[in-house]
Parts: sequence; C-alpha cells; structure tokens
Amino acid sequence: MTQEAWPVDPAYEPDDGRGTLTHGDADWSGLTVVVIGLGVSGFAAADALLERGARVTVVSRDRTPMMEDRARILDVLGAQVFFGDDVPDAPPPGTRLVVTSPGVPPTNPFLVAAAAAGIPVWGEVELAWRMRPREGAAPWLTVTGTNGKTTAVTMLESMLRAGGLRATAAGNVGLPILEAVLHPEPYDVLAVELSTFQLHWSRSISPYASCLLNVAPDHLDWHGSYDEYRHQKGRVFDRSQLAAVYNAQDLTTEQLLLDAEVVEGCRAIGFTLGVPSVSMLGVVDGVLADRAFIDDRRTTAAELAHVDDLRGPDGADPAPHYVADALAAAALARAYGVAPVAVRDGLRDYQPQPHRVHTVATVDGVRYVDDSKATNPGAAQASLTAFDDVVWIAGGLLKGADVDDLVRAAASRLRAVVLLGRDRAQLADAVRRHAPDVPVIDIASTETGAMDDAVRAARDLARPGDVVLLAPAAASLDMYDSYGARGDRFAQAVRELPSAGR
Repeated sequence: MTQEAWPVDPAYEPDDGRGTLTHGDADWSGLTVVVIGLGVSGFAAADALLERGARVTVVSRDRTPMMEDRARILDVLGAQVFFGDDVPDAPPPGTRLVVTSPGVPPTNPFLVAAAAAGIPVWGEVELAWRMRPREGAAPWLTVTGTNGKTTAVTMLESMLRAGGLRATAAGNVGLPILEAVLHPEPYDVLAVELSTFQLHWSRSISPYASCLLNVAPDHLDWHGSYDEYRHQKGRVFDRSQLAAVYNAQDLTTEQLLLDAEVVEGCRAIGFTLGVPSVSMLGVVDGVLADRAFIDDRRTTAAELAHVDDLRGPDGADPAPHYVADALAAAALARAYGVAPVAVRDGLRDYQPQPHRVHTVATVDGVRYVDDSKATNPGAAQASLTAFDDVVWIAGGLLKGADVDDLVRAAASRLRAVVLLGRDRAQLADAVRRHAPDVPVIDIASTETGAMDDAVRAARDLARPGDVVLLAPAAASLDMYDSYGARGDRFAQAVRELPSAGR
C-alpha cells in the first residue's frame, strides 16, 4: 500500500492551540512537557526543549551520580526534576506532551495515565525528527533488525564518509539522535539505528531509505508477544521515500514491507547471500554485486567489493551474517547515490564493533571468540553457524525467548556446552532434548567471576581446531552491567589461560 501525502497523526500532536510542531523552527515556547528518564537521550531531550522555551519537568525512578549531575544542569536551565519516590504517578495538570526514553514500556503506569488523559507520548527519535530544520534537513537512512543493526549502520557510516559525505551513525548507536539533528555543523546525511523500543514511540519519521535486516523473537517481555514485536520492526518501512531494503532470505521482512505504507515511487530492494535477482544486491563468485542501482540491471551487475574485503584483523573468513550486514549497508548507501568505489573503500576502512565475533586469542590450537553481543537466540544461531566444532558458552536473561530451535539447529556443531546465568536451566533442558550426547557444564555461581570458571571449563573440553564461542543467546544484566562488560570479562579470562599445555 502506498500514499503520497503524509498528514501527521493528530493523536500525536500536542493540543497547544498553536498548530503542529513538525520542525525545529516551530514555536515550542511555553509547551508543558514531561520527560521520562535522565539517561543520555532523556537529558538531550530535556535540554533541547528548554533551549526552545518549553516548560520541562523530568522524572526518573533511577538515581545515579551521573543523573544527579545532569539534574543540576537542568535545574539551572529551568527544569523541575523528580527522582525515585518523588516521581508523580501521572503527568501533572497542564501537561501537553510526554517524551519518553526508549526503554520505558507502554505498560508503565505513568504512560498509561498519560494515554488515559489523552496526552501524546513521543520517543526521543520522534522528537528529533520534529526538531529538524524546516529547510535543508539531513536525510535519514534508517536501519533496524533483531540482529546486526549496529554493524550495518556503522558500515553505512563508513561508506558514506568514503563517498565524501559528512555523515554520522546516530540513534541507538553513536551520537544521540537529537545531538546529531541539532549539531551546529549540519550533517549531509544520517545513518540511524532504530530499536523496536524507539519505533514504538515514533509516528511521523519519513526516511529517505530504510532497511529491515531480519526478524526473530526478542524482547517479548517488553512487547508482550512476537506478533507485536514483529509489527514494530516493520514500522521502519513506513513513509520511506526512495528505497525500502529487505532481506530476501527472511520472508518475514519481505511480508512486513508488503504490509507497509511507503511514499509513492519507493522501490523495494532485496539483499541475499546468493546470486541477486533484478533490484537486489547479492554475492557472485565472491563479489558483492549490485543489480538494483544501475541502468542495465536486467542484464548486468555492478561490482561493489569482494568478500575478502570483509576479513577481520585476524584474517578469518567473514561470517555469513556479517556479509549480509555489508550488503544491507551497501544497498542503503547506493540508494543515496554513493559510488561503488566508496562502498568498497568504506568496507576496507571499517573497524568492526567490539564483542561481535571477535577473536580474542588462540591458545593451544583453540580459538576463543567473543560474541557477547549475541543477546538473543537468533544472534547466537548466526554466530554458531559460522563455526564447525564449538565449545559453546551461553546463558543469561532470555527475555521470554524460546531456545529449542537454536539448540536443534546447532546440535551437530557442539563439542560441549558451558552454561551460566539466571536462565541457564532452560538452555540445559534444550540441550538434553536436542543434543543428549553433548556434555553440559553448569556454572552455578552468578558472580561476575563465574566467567573465569566457564572459560577454564571450556578449555578443558576443547580440542585443537575447536572454537570456544561466547554467544550467550541472552542478555547480560543478571550478572554484568552490559554485554560489553560480559565480553570484557571473557577476554580477560582467556588472556589469563596458560599459553601452552593442559
């Protein structure tokens, strides 16, 4: 379905009697706003609103020294800030808009009260879109997906810069999106990573081009169901102007594109690890090939790069999902007019993000790989698929996800499994069902030092030529501050192993 004009949803316009707030040059003065959260995005939202004369109240259930520092700054600028038990149960009388941080679920009582009162709720991404300048605003190239979105959007950033453009990654990675939009030295184009949390609270974004990498169950505890999670992922395509990029090997992404409402004339562009059809990017004899953004695409293809251009510092072959991320990024770059040579140079210059299939060391012929960013079953499955013989370290917070399909698909690759974290029993049960002959080591401790025990256990189980893979299939917050902290602990434990002998 398509449409040419995009009226703003009136349910998401503050009833301030002064018309719509659709750009940064509008009259925001006097608007009474509550901002939920004092993280990076909440602080940026409050600061931007105060600068434009809005009356701002900030509420935060959490209280950290960093948040207290931010609160003092906002107090000087004229905001009211409430922490902890002082936070009201509902928006104060006169509130015309609530701006929420992305992690706050719609079931939050404060947001439920706002909805009951008819007060519009925006996320910080929606606010950023509406604060762009009326004329000359940088176009957005948006990326979402259950897995790989940070890799794809930072690859895209590298390609855009190789093409001579002033570009940055923003949103769920890189700069806070408001800082990117309001930067005193305007960007030519923004590579914007969007999570489902951010998409849920967005209503009027119209990207120049958009991309959905893949969809697999995740964050079901936040969204309530897989159907709702999938629906929110598909909203990345809404109002896309020139191109909507989907994964030709993930039928869900194609169906969500068919269900989306895009601007008249927007093209559907697929990417595949196989030979591309017309209007697709793919791989031909080790070459990343474009049959979408060339004049004679029915009979020829443009060479963009070689798969070898994606090899990491350790010289290992790139994992299939890493190649797929590169193709998706290339599709967005080409949609924006980036030349093939800039796609190639951007990939060659690209520095992989940490904790994503990163080889920490090889000890006694065993390769130790940190993929702590594999925080859901889909990501772990993609990681496991890249290796033949694996001692798998997994476990953490599964967020309501089922792991049977993951273990069933990986069973033939597993040398042994080492489990830690709160939901490890669920993984152990799946291994018993689908890989009953695979040894399972249970690390009962939930202290951060449990990773040391896990690495030592994996060392004892591995043989030369094996890979010890940290791909937890779960979030880290039961034991660590972040997936990065979990990966760092793994790397530290690996480096402390004896360099030879058993």
